Amino acid sequence: MKIHHPSKSVKLDVPLVSSKSESNRALIIQASATEEIQLSNISMARDTQTMMRLLDSSEETLDVLDAGTTMRFLTAYASANNRKSIMTGTPRMQDRPIGILVDALRSIGANIEYLKKDGYPPHQINSFEQSSDTVTIRGDVSSQYISALLLVAPTLPKGLKIVLEGEVNSKPYILMTLSLMESFGIKYTWEGNEIIVAPQEYKSGAYTIESDWSGASYWYSIAALSDVAEIKILNLRENSLQGDKAIVEMMKQLGVESTFEADGVRLTKTARADKFFFDFTHCPDLAQTIVALVAALGMEGRMIGLKSLRIKETDRIAALYNEIKKLGLEIEVIGDEEIIVPKGGITIDGQSINTYEDHRMAMAFAPLSLLGQLEIDEPEVVEKSYPSYWKDLETAGFVTE
Repeated sequence: MKIHHPSKSVKLDVPLVSSKSESNRALIIQASATEEIQLSNISMARDTQTMMRLLDSSEETLDVLDAGTTMRFLTAYASANNRKSIMTGTPRMQDRPIGILVDALRSIGANIEYLKKDGYPPHQINSFEQSSDTVTIRGDVSSQYISALLLVAPTLPKGLKIVLEGEVNSKPYILMTLSLMESFGIKYTWEGNEIIVAPQEYKSGAYTIESDWSGASYWYSIAALSDVAEIKILNLRENSLQGDKAIVEMMKQLGVESTFEADGVRLTKTARADKFFFDFTHCPDLAQTIVALVAALGMEGRMIGLKSLRIKETDRIAALYNEIKKLGLEIEVIGDEEIIVPKGGITIDGQSINTYEDHRMAMAFAPLSLLGQLEIDEPEVVEKSYPSYWKDLETAGFVTE
């Protein structure tokens, strides 16, 4: 799909997609509760719709497609509910590790066996009888493993004490999980490296899912790259539970200020900093947007805390290196955790961007078409998290063909 923006002037109110992170957590809570929980503004993202379908399914084989959060949350949910299940997904999903979570579940009484390769889906959940109230798990790989355990912890006969080993990455996502649980009556303690959740019941209630701050990041990028920007993103909260609200602080360095209003946040172009620096340990899903944007702005930038990008929908560090190189700039990759963007900028003249079947590659590079025409391979990958993305861009004046 070819995309460009003829005027480079963007003026609109964005009816942003709702958060799949909040949606997926809230759906597990709803399914785990004995009392009625009403959820509104559930995400239409494919990942969330897959979660809803599988929670309602009576089939033994649960195919999550390419939805990593769904794989992890349902593995814990099916185990805690003693639901015999075969968990599987796409070939890429079967290359994404699940061993840390499976080991944790096994240590408290789950009988889970791998059907192909140890440590990776597909795997079969046979039975569960809680044998321990304590589990130890690494905190530096994926917060989704920890959130998966937390969401089912109140429903376990003995509750659960989670002992976190080492540095905890993506801490805001763990806090999001705990805050949502707290919204439905769950009490917990988090002292040092131990989170303790006693056995208890989720209470009835209602919750409206917030818009998606990850999705908002692409509009911040559009504001930074446009000549004129009058953009308001609807249904975003200043006191958001989402870790990706960190985009507000990042974009102060990149020339976009945020003003919160009753129904959303208004973006205003301002002066940029000389150099960009940020630690993405707690918000890795923003990294592709920012690396691409810093390159497009011609700025020097240093991004650290990128370790988890290697095991996402694709190797996102390698993907960023390859695609930015096509645009005439070679970024420096240092190990698994750091990217340096040299000053100089990029040239856009019809190049084709490979998305690697990764929704965030498509959405992170599309705003760069404000600088010239790009071609985005496999544009349909956005269905995973932001199905209306191309339609919303067209409303903003982008031309696609």
